[in-house]
Amino acid sequence: MRTFDISPLLRSSIGYENLNRLVEFAARGDNGDSGFPPYNIEKVSDGAYRIAMAVAGFAAHELDLTVQENTLIVTGKADADADAGERTFLHRGIAKRGFERRFQLADTIKVTGAGFENGLLTVELVREIPEHKKPRKVEIGTPLAAANTPVLEATRLAAE
Repeated sequence: MRTFDISPLLRSSIGYENLNRLVEFAARGDNGDSGFPPYNIEKVSDGAYRIAMAVAGFAAHELDLTVQENTLIVTGKADADADAGERTFLHRGIAKRGFERRFQLADTIKVTGAGFENGLLTVELVREIPEHKKPRKVEIGTPLAAANTPVLEATRLAAE
């Protein structure tokens, strides 16, 4: 019997549990995702998240972050001119190939900032719930219909 593992789909979905969008994402497939570059998704605090990507060998100007229609797109393009003629590699174990990584974001998740230090790109995210979607208290009072309706008293008939 074959089992279908959906954990690769869940690891790049942040901040929502919407089944319809998850099914759409699963139907599109993994699109040949090679797992490069590796990344972590952390829950920093209640409503705050952080994505950390290991982009060793890339400079900050070679990376691009774009948010488009609830999708965070992280793109890395290596400058071919930077390594041309300067160095000769005997072994190149640090991959510096171009990549594009996409993260599905919920409607309530907003990208608040990004940083780059020591080959680690961090993207800060926060959950912002609009006022109309927040829970609100409703006062319990007398129902309007009951206050205006006359009460009829029933008489009990004795069984003969």
